[in-house]
Amino acid sequence: MDNTLQKQILIDTIIGAIQDTKGDKTMIFDLSGIENSVAETFIICSGNSNTQVSAIAGNIEKKVRNELQERPWHVEGTENALWILVDYVSVVVHVFQQETRDYYDIEELWGDAKITHIEN
Repeated sequence: MDNTLQKQILIDTIIGAIQDTKGDKTMIFDLSGIENSVAETFIICSGNSNTQVSAIAGNIEKKVRNELQERPWHVEGTENALWILVDYVSVVVHVFQQETRDYYDIEELWGDAKITHIEN
């Protein structure tokens, strides 16, 4: 299977996991055309509480592990669950509480990326 297809399956699986746990305001940022970007794709979503942010991130890990037999390279932010980052190297997922997302405004930071908004 080629890398593009593999990455798309990973993205689709992550989006499904976010939707299963009622993640909100989900966006996909295609960073592949941006020089020196830290990943090819960012996926950003919001949860309403520490519990929901933890549940979304946990469901992403579980669903990707069960369906694709992949584990994240790195996960951080689980202690306070204000912003959990789940890093699959080419695809990095940011699960925010809304006020933390508003504060860091990474949508603006990567505003020159191709952005896809996902309907809930």
